[in-house]
Amino acid sequence: MPWIKAPTSHSRGQITEAFAKQYLIQQGLVFIDNNVYCRQGEIDLVMQDGATFVFVEVKYRKNNHFGGAISAISKTKQNKIKHCVAFFLHKANLNEYNTPCRFDVIALEGDINQPQVTWLKNAF
Repeated sequence: MPWIKAPTSHSRGQITEAFAKQYLIQQGLVFIDNNVYCRQGEIDLVMQDGATFVFVEVKYRKNNHFGGAISAISKTKQNKIKHCVAFFLHKANLNEYNTPCRFDVIALEGDINQPQVTWLKNAF
């Protein structure tokens, strides 16, 4: 019997972000970018809903024994995402005060190949 490696956290992140991207596209959002890095952190997905930029944090948990995926997004993590968004908009020559934006969370739980999806619009 061959040895089967468990997926790494990096590969799980790639799988869940791809799943979330497809889910949001099916909901009518337009894909702009993913894995936008800045000094303070990372934005998982940048989508567009009409004229609004949607910055999406994707969280996956196999189960909710320790609070689930949504509870894993701390206030510190939210602030890091907000700093990255300001950087992203500045880089795109957009003003963060006049550009319609929202912060969404896609929480995935259960089987990594067919997870239960919770989409929180305007999460923070």
